[in-house]
Amino acid sequence: YNRLIRLNITVDEAWAQIEVQLKRRADLIPNLVETVKGYAKHEQSTFDAVVTARAKATTASTVADTAAADGMLTQALRGLLAVAEAYPDLKANQNFLALQEELTSTESRVAYARQFYNDSVLGYHNQLDTFPTILIAKLGTFAHREFFEAEDSAKIPPTVKF
Repeated sequence: YNRLIRLNITVDEAWAQIEVQLKRRADLIPNLVETVKGYAKHEQSTFDAVVTARAKATTASTVADTAAADGMLTQALRGLLAVAEAYPDLKANQNFLALQEELTSTESRVAYARQFYNDSVLGYHNQLDTFPTILIAKLGTFAHREFFEAEDSAKIPPTVKF
């Protein structure tokens, strides 16, 4: 019973780490968008997509909703960075370079947090479904947890047209 409690708490903590990293990324995005906007004023649809995706990502509450919003935001950010590639002055701008490096670092942290969460869920499920723990789990209020899975749209590279 205590092992199941500890594993359940570990899953909760792992989920909290995903939320922390997604919040960090969401806080970074407005600065990145504003920096790129200064160079690429006619790319409004790309900026709108990033802002919309960020709004959805910050209001998602379930694992599935968060995964969907995260995929949408990842796609929008790929589009934004692809737009930035067309502006040599922007690519040389120190603020943009610093923001891009920060975003890259944050993306690595998000990926690690997702992996840690899924590993925690796996360990919890393994305990729930094995004997003799399964007997205790059935007596308590222990339930399987959702894995964090990327949406199919997040797996498709963005198309950028100039």
